[in-house]
Formats: sequence, C-alpha cells, structure tokens
Amino acid sequence: MTKKKANDKEQIVTEKSLKFLENYINTPSPTGFEYTGQKVWLDYIKPYIDEYYVDNYGTAVGIINPKADYKVVIEAHADEISWFVNYITSDGLIYVIRNGGSDHQIAPSKKVDIHTDNGIVKAVFGWPAIHTRHGGEKEETPQLKNIFLDCGCTSKEEVEALGIHVGCVITYEDEFMVLNDRYYVGRALDNRAGGFMIAEVARLLHENKQKLPFGLYIVNAVQEEIGLRGAEMIAHRIKPNVAIVTDVTHDTTTPMINKITQGDLACGKGPVVSYAPAVHNNLNKLLVETAQKNNIPFQRQASSRSTGTDTDAFAYSNDGVVSALISLPLRYMHTTVEMIHKEDVENVIRLIYQSLLNIENGQDFRYIK
Repeated sequence: MTKKKANDKEQIVTEKSLKFLENYINTPSPTGFEYTGQKVWLDYIKPYIDEYYVDNYGTAVGIINPKADYKVVIEAHADEISWFVNYITSDGLIYVIRNGGSDHQIAPSKKVDIHTDNGIVKAVFGWPAIHTRHGGEKEETPQLKNIFLDCGCTSKEEVEALGIHVGCVITYEDEFMVLNDRYYVGRALDNRAGGFMIAEVARLLHENKQKLPFGLYIVNAVQEEIGLRGAEMIAHRIKPNVAIVTDVTHDTTTPMINKITQGDLACGKGPVVSYAPAVHNNLNKLLVETAQKNNIPFQRQASSRSTGTDTDAFAYSNDGVVSALISLPLRYMHTTVEMIHKEDVENVIRLIYQSLLNIENGQDFRYIK
C-alpha cells in the first residue's frame, strides 16, 4: 500500500508475504506450545519494528515508538487447536483429549503429527471400515471416547520407545493451499491469519514511512483457544490505552448454519465489526467511519454477552481498556480446511492500517467527559 488516494485498492499481499503466510500456517503452534510459530512470526516482523519481547508463556510483542506514553495495541492470537495423548493401550493404540476446541467428528481417517522430544511421530486417527459397521443397529458416531490414534505399533512399550508419552501434543498435518485463486485454505487460519494481518500492518507502516504519534504494540498472543489466557497476561504487562483485536468469525452462508441465531455474514464481503458490551462504541465508530471514508466494504455482527475473543480480555483489564474487534469471515472453523477470502484479508489489513492513522495521540474515548 503506497500513500495514494484514500480509496486506493492496490494489492497489499506480496509474493514475499504470501510465502510467509504459507510457512506460518504450516508451522505447528498448538496451545501451550506456540513457540515454533512465534519464531517464524518474529523473524518476519523484526525489520518493521523498533524492538520486541516475548513473555514467560510465549506471547510475542513487536513495538514501534516504545518510549511513547500513549499505547495502542493491535492483536491476534497464535495458537491452534490440537490434541493431547491421554491413554496408551496395551495394544499400542492411543486415546486423546482436547487441547482447545478440537472437533471429534472430523478426526477419523485424519493424519497427524505427534510431537515428542525425539521429533515428529506420524500417526492416523483410525476408524472401523463401513463393512464392519453393518449390524442392524444404529451406527456409533465419532466421539471423544471412541476416536483413537494408530502409530503402527502393537504394544504400549513400542509406542513409548518412539518417545510418545501421556501429554504429548498432537496436530493435524494438513497444509496451506490457495483454492480457485480466491480463498486461502488450511488449518489454523483461526487465528494465524490474524497474526499475518497485523504483521502486514507493521510492514506497511514501515514501507510507507508512516510516523505514528503513539506507541504501537503488535501483539501475537498465546492460549486464546483455552480461555483468552495469553491476552489476559499481556494486557496487564502493556497497560494499553486502546486495543484493536482481530480474530475470525463464521461465514454463515454454507449449509446447516442458522442465520437467525448466527447472523448473516459471508466471505468476500469485507471485515466484520462487532457490537458487544466489551466493544467500545466510540472506537467502533472510528472503525466504521474509517471504512466508509476509505471505501472499505464491511459487515456487522452482534454478540450477546461476550465476543468470545481476546477483545474481552483487553477490555476488562487495567480498569478498562478501550477495545474493539475486527473479524475475518471464515468457513469451516476448527477443521483442517478453514477458508478465508483473499479480498477480506486485504481489507482487514487496510482497515486496521487506516484506523491507526485516525487515532490521535492521547485520544480520549470516554463517553462522558
């Protein structure tokens, strides 16, 4: 994005940044074990920031203007859903428990990587053949109690000899692809797509030589998938004045989704601004006006009690932080074929970038002054 007209639609994602996205998506970063992905992210963003740090649990923070008193955060989360080894049978089969919101129904026949101190061990989620399930009784569906991993071993001792033990983390091996030159597809787009987009904002600020009048903290938080924990920790360390969070939300145009309860949102129609108690109305108004001024298409979503994103953690920290959420529409959340639209990615980056240019140093967002 060069400094042209406000409604300039020059393509943002470059060949270099697309390679970063692919590498970043393909790098396992399960909840509690995010450090490998965080290294990839930091290596990409370092040229565009003044300094950085990583907290005790792995949340990475890139900073522009670190000495400024007024602090603005743009944030995404780095972790992906996964599984833990929970029980190894005497026959060498492995039962699992969730690490985050892993979907048991998609597990059968999936290939996985079991992460051990000795490296990756390959395995598959086994499932009885259709021929063996015909008994006149109602078929058993995949459930947490009956899905299991087979790593080619025939005894517990053989499994353990590979370095596998209770507590080893397990990720799917599915990787990034581009579908119909329109969608990015892969696992963990929730929410490493967000980490990619805030990194691109940092790149654009650097390349366009934009000098912000405040400190900008580009935050890639850990452990969102198990309760917004990384954001909770880092919010207290940074003590920001403003936080703009980006995460994914549901495309509701595919089958078996009720728009009456889930809203009417679609990939390709732009970023989604949220309305919720944790979302600050004056900051949200700034986002909407920025989108309108710059001809950035956007959609709207309402959340009843909480957004379910790191927005809540920032908003309710440090006596209250002015916070808002920009979501990226996504199909097939918490599967290995999550889908996002290329134009939505570009427009979320544009909206965050342009919104930062509209925030004043020391801006007072209070409703009553």
